[in-house]
This record gives sequence, structure tokens and C-alpha cells, in this order.
Amino acid sequence: MKNTSLLGKMISHREWLLGAIIVLMLMGVGYIAPFFVTPGNLAEAFDDTSILIMLACAQMLVILTRCIDLSVASNIALTGMCVALFNVAYPDTPALVTLILSIGIGIVLGAFNGILVWLVGIPSIVVTLGTMSVYRGFVFLISGGEWVNAHEMTPQFLALPRATFLDLTVLSWIAIAVTLALFVFTRFTKTGLSIFAVGGNPKAAVYSGINVGKYQFITFCISGAVAGMCGYLWVSRYAVAYVEVAVAFELQVVAACVIGGISIAGGIGTIWGAALGAIFLGLIKNALPVIGISPFWQLAISGLVIVLAVIINSRSEKCGGRRILREAHQ
Repeated sequence: MKNTSLLGKMISHREWLLGAIIVLMLMGVGYIAPFFVTPGNLAEAFDDTSILIMLACAQMLVILTRCIDLSVASNIALTGMCVALFNVAYPDTPALVTLILSIGIGIVLGAFNGILVWLVGIPSIVVTLGTMSVYRGFVFLISGGEWVNAHEMTPQFLALPRATFLDLTVLSWIAIAVTLALFVFTRFTKTGLSIFAVGGNPKAAVYSGINVGKYQFITFCISGAVAGMCGYLWVSRYAVAYVEVAVAFELQVVAACVIGGISIAGGIGTIWGAALGAIFLGLIKNALPVIGISPFWQLAISGLVIVLAVIINSRSEKCGGRRILREAHQ
């Protein structure tokens, strides 16, 4: 009983535990390679992880409703190609307008997924596996398989994510703003709280008058909007748009959510958990090469962490179930 209680306490403070692991990793890597933990290098590592943080936080909302969005990487590629071609055709367009356009395109792509899940009733994994390929195919169709390179993009198109403020890039500040906005949304709005209810107990939610499909649709729109915005930021940051942009990146997004304690069964998770999961993966990506660990070992370590996170999530749900039963008997 004590072991179960201890595990339950550790799981209930998952974000603190994950944060402590990240700090310990930084200390360990800093001991071997002191330059890695300098403020400038940490800011650069955070900038490198910013897109993953935003996508993980948005994906967390989808997973809360017992769905999943596997099309986010293809959304990034398609939206990124659209805005890159738009910039070539209309080079005088302000970067802010391009950013808004990318969000609009992303919402449309996310809404298409949401409609198929909500009104047609197709399981989300089937829908997004399909649109993942469809959206990627559209990238090829509109580009003809050609790349849009840096010399074709305008300076203002490229400058937005790279601009700095208080020693952090605009991309990093956007990631912080998106994370805070989604935290407020899930914690203090009726819609955000209803999303938790939808995933926690769909039948009870329906009896309470909550339209489950509607809230699933909303989460797909949010996921699409964030992915669309990241499409512009990705293409602008790396100064290239092509068919294979962000290939398989959706796997890292889902992995960040799982590591952050978001239950695939729905209804359990926090924005901070998703963000810390993304930061953890970003730390592995940036730190391990510094201490001379092979990329193959990086994949193995990431995979092992994901498996452990799934086991802990499973145990937490069982502990929660046993706790409810004990309270019922009392």
C-alpha cells in the first residue's frame, strides 16, 4: 500500500519530477561540457525546441479528447510551402500578414480533420493518417517537387523568427506566448474545462449536455492553427521549403506528450507536462551529441524514455482507479 501511495504521489507531481530530471541532465552535461550550459547556448537550444513545444501543447488538447492528430507535420510542410510561394509571388507582404495567413491555412486543414471526426464519425487515427499523406501530396502538387530556397525569399520573410528581444529570439517568445495562452485556455475557460470532461468520461459529458464531437473539432482547429503557424516559422527559420519538411516530426510531438504525462486514453494531462516533455526531447537532441553519444543511441534513449513514460502513465491510471474504488467503499 505504501509503495502504491508513493508512486501515486510521484505521478501526481509528474511535472516537478520531469523538471528535476531536466535540471539533473543539464548539470551532468554541464559538468562534462561546461559551454553547453552557458546562457547563450541554452537560449539557442530553447529556440531549437520552440516549434516542438508549441506543437506538443496543441497536440495535448487533441489527446485529451481521446483523439490524435498525426497530420501536424504534413500541415507544417503544406502551410510552409504555401506561404513560401506566396512570398515569392507577393514579396512586399508584411511578415505579420504572412504569419496570420499561415494560421488561417492551418485552421482550415485542422478543421477538415475535425469535421471528418465529428460529423462523419471516422476514428481520428484513421482520418489523420489519411490527411497526413494527402497534405504531403498537395505540397508536391503546388510546388511541382521544386524547392523554394533562401535567395527566393524576402529578408522580412526570413527575419521574423530570428529577431531577438531580451536575448531570446521571436520564435522563442512566440513559443512562450502560445504555451501561456493554452494554459489559460485549459485552466480558466469553460471550453478548456469541457475538453477535460470530454476525455475523462465522454458518456457523462453527453449526459451533462456537452457535445463531444464539437469539442473534438475545436481541438483539431487549435492543433491545425498552431501547426500552420509553425509551418511559416519552420520555413522562415531554416530558409527553405520543400516536400519533405518535418517528415515524421509528428512522432516527436506525440512522444513529448507521452513523456509529459498526457494519457493517450484521454482526460489526463497538463500544458506544462507537454512543454516539459518537448524540452526533455530537445535536451536529448542537443546535449547528447555534445558529450559524444552516437545518434543511434539518441534514438534508443528517446525510445526507452517513451516506453517508461507509457508504463508510468498506465500505472497512474490503475492507481487512480484503485483509489476511486477505495473511496467508494468508504
